[in-house]
Formats: sequence, structure tokens, C-alpha cells
Amino acid sequence: MTATQIILLIAAYFGVLILISYFTGKEDTNAAFFKANKSAPWYLVAFGMIGASLSGVTFISVPGAVETKQFGYFQVVLGYFIGYLIIAYVLLPLYYRLNLTSIYTYLRDRFGTISYKTGSVAFLISRTVGAAFRLFLVAKVLQLLVFDQFNIPFPITVIITIALIWLYTFKGGIKTIIFTDTLQTLFMLISVIVTISFLASALDLNSISEIYANVKTSDLSKVFFFGDGNNPQYFWKSFLAGIFITITMTGLDQDMMQKNLTCRNIKEAQKNMISFAVVLVFVNILFLALGLMLTQYATQNGITAKKDDLFPAIAMLPQIGIATSAFFLLGLIAAAYSSADSALTSLTTSFCIDIIELDKKPQEEQKKLRKRVHVLFSFILVIVIVLFDTIFTDVSVIWELFKAAGYTYGPLLGLFAFGILTKKHIKDRYVWIIALVAPLLSYLMNMYSETLFNGYKFGFEILIVNGLITFLGLLFISKKNTISTDS
Repeated sequence: MTATQIILLIAAYFGVLILISYFTGKEDTNAAFFKANKSAPWYLVAFGMIGASLSGVTFISVPGAVETKQFGYFQVVLGYFIGYLIIAYVLLPLYYRLNLTSIYTYLRDRFGTISYKTGSVAFLISRTVGAAFRLFLVAKVLQLLVFDQFNIPFPITVIITIALIWLYTFKGGIKTIIFTDTLQTLFMLISVIVTISFLASALDLNSISEIYANVKTSDLSKVFFFGDGNNPQYFWKSFLAGIFITITMTGLDQDMMQKNLTCRNIKEAQKNMISFAVVLVFVNILFLALGLMLTQYATQNGITAKKDDLFPAIAMLPQIGIATSAFFLLGLIAAAYSSADSALTSLTTSFCIDIIELDKKPQEEQKKLRKRVHVLFSFILVIVIVLFDTIFTDVSVIWELFKAAGYTYGPLLGLFAFGILTKKHIKDRYVWIIALVAPLLSYLMNMYSETLFNGYKFGFEILIVNGLITFLGLLFISKKNTISTDS
């Protein structure tokens, strides 16, 4: 595809999203923006969450990592599934019982204002970093494929990317996103299936059974890694990390939970979570199979692209055909924006509800303040993405994303676990210190783990360590008296 064709495709795609936002954003109220008036159909929420959960990072990095990490990522996916069950039957009932708009309000009711603000700030940092990582990857691909040909600098590419998100979310918020995410998930899945179909033909695989046999017999399809506990892909490390990554990055994340809280009741929210969890397992199998076939195709045709460059490099080859290239771009953009748009909305929600306490402001000022915060976080995302461009040069982004999550989400994991699993009061004024010390200690442990723990290397499970340090810190500042009920 030429750069002009790509721009026309992007323009048409966003034209559809803006049209959706026009119809869903007619009710420009805070209730619609934050909670979609609690009237969203659970099946739309579930389907849309697939795209939001996977994002452009999964779309590019999971297939790109197969060559070096084989199917080891699926061990993490199995952990995800267990994590979603915990969310459905432990966290969602809590959130619905308390009728929360921001899930961090729970921390205020359970511990106090400092804990509440600390949890909110931890989320704001975590989601800003996570959304920036995801958009950074997609912006780099668009820069390579389109904007470099027009000599447009990378910061301008980023500004255009964020501006488009702002344009279709600034009125309807989460109500708009539920519908746009559904469309974007559909585009993403079609893209993967179309690309697999092309690769199957190129590799002389003429049926689903032949594709399955090819995947099964390949050395790249090894899933389980037992034996060496020092290996970052060791099964129990990956599996447990997957559970806790899901609990934190979904269950304790305002972005993902905000969608669940738009369902009519707890039963529909649980149906949404369980169906989403099942489908997500099979979707990740598709991405891993895609990565294996991309690697085989690259080897067969002398293509040297690696990691995050592999899928884009092959998808844009002339011999792939314009239709497959177009579906790749649609899938990439859909995957990226289905997570980024909801991130921008949830950041706006959390800051409005948790930090500036919008509900306490005069009624006539509330909508105006919400829109200003929405613009503010758009600028913040631009700055962080441009900053990443100066830091990260040769990485597989999904692994860097999970590393960052291990440090930023740890305090949230510790706070919620302490609140749910114990009945203790804590000295609220010291919580922010614990939330700073825990990630720092986790980072130092990770840096010197081989020396301290006889060659042991931390992987994603650094998140669990971080949460445990936070939990123990809260235990240290707890009071003797306990609460009488689980509030």
C-alpha cells in the first residue's frame, strides 16, 4: 500500500468512529461519560473488552516474540483465566455492592483519604505508562509506514494519534467507547484471520487440520517450561504472574472495571467477565499461531525483521496484496485505539472523581471541568509517548509493559488485598510512604536477584513481590483494633 492509500484508509476508519460518537455522544452528561447510565448490554461490553485487553501491544509483540520465547506466553494466558474468575466472583460483587463510579472509592471507605488518594495516583501513573507504551508501538509503525514518507516528525504523529482519540471520546466517554470497542475488536480479529489465511496459503497449508499439524510439530510451539526455576519463563512464575497481572491490570484498574460497571447488574457483569475470559484464551492462541507462521514465512523468504518489526514488515510486503495489508492496518489501529480510548476516558474519570472530587463542585462547573481534564490527559499522553521514543530503541514492548506494571500496580495489589483479606485498621497517613518504598525495594531486589537469590531471575512475578511488600508494610502500620464488617 502507498502512503496515500494508508492515509485514506485511516481517514475512513476514523470517519466511522466519529459517526458512532455522534450518535452515542448526544447525551453529553457526566453520568453517560463515566458509567453509560448503567445500561450497557453485557455481550457488547464483553466483546469490546477483548480489543481493549489485547491492544496494539499484543497485536504486534506477541507474534513477534514467538521466535525467541516460543509459546511460553500461553502460560501467562492460563494465569489470566484464573485471574478473571477471581475478578468475577470476588471484586465485581464488592464494586457493585458499594455502587462505585471509581473503584478506588473503596480505599477511602476502608482505610481513609490518604489511602484513597494513593491508590488513585498509583492507577493514574500505571495507566498513563501502560497506555503510552501501547500507543508508542502503534505510532512507531505508522511513522515508519506513512509519516516518514512525508517527512513528518514523530511528535506530530503522536499528536495526531491522540487528537483523533480525543475527537471521538470527548462527549460520550465510556458510552461511546462500548460501541467503538466492539467495532474495533471485530476489525482486529478479522485482520488476524485474514493474515493467517494468507500465510497458510504461502506455506502450502491447505486446511485447518494442516495448520494445526504445522503448529503442533514446530519447535516454536513449546508451551510449558519446567525444570529451571531461574528461567523467566518457568511455568509457575509465568502462571502466577498471569493471575496477578489480571487481578491488578483488570480487576484493580479503573479503565477495565469502568466498562464492567456499565452493566445493568452484577449478574450481567459476571456473565461479561466469564465469557470474555473464555474467548480471550482462544484469541491468544490465534496470535501465537500467527507469530509461528510469520516466523516460518520470514525464514522461508529471507526476511530479517525481528520482534515487534516482524508482523508489520511482512504485512506490508507487495506480494502480500493490498487487501491483506489493509486488514493488517485496520487490525493494528483498532487494537491500539480500543485500549487507548478507554484509557483516556478512565484517566479522566479517576482524576475527576478521586483527585478533584468533581461531585463536590457546583453542578454548572462539573461538565466544563471534566472536559478540561480530558484535554489535560491527552497532552500528558503525548509527552510520555515522545519521552519513550528517546528511551526505548530495541525492545519487545509487551515485555517492557509488564515489567513496568510490576512496579506501578504493586501498591494497588497490596492495598486491595489487605483491605479484602484482613479486618485491620491502618494508620492512613503513612500509606503513601509504603506505596513509594515497595516499588523501590522491588526494583532493587530485581536488579540484584541473581546475587541475592543464587542465580534466580525475576520475571513478571516481580508484581507479586511488590504487592507482598506493600501488604507487609501495611501490616507494620496497622492498628490493634479491627473493623467489625467487611466494608
